Amino acid sequence: MRRQRRFTAKYREIGRKVAFYRNLRGLTQEQLAEKIEVSVSHISKIEAPQTTTTLSLDMLYIIAEGLDIDVAAFFNPIEISSPYIKK
Repeated sequence: MRRQRRFTAKYREIGRKVAFYRNLRGLTQEQLAEKIEVSVSHISKIEAPQTTTTLSLDMLYIIAEGLDIDVAAFFNPIEISSPYIKK
């Protein structure tokens, strides 16, 4: 349990980035959920500001693919002209 709390801030930061890139792509939570075949509730939990939801590496890749970004974008600062955004 201690390990999960240790990384809570990192999960929240990834959640914020999921929301950022989703909005950048003009997608709703519902549209992203449908695109990557998960529930809207799951996307909502990932993006929630107080999330404690953990993410598997597989799910990160699935979300990145659904957003058409490089998975590295979740681990680097957000830049408006980010090299992680696929054109």
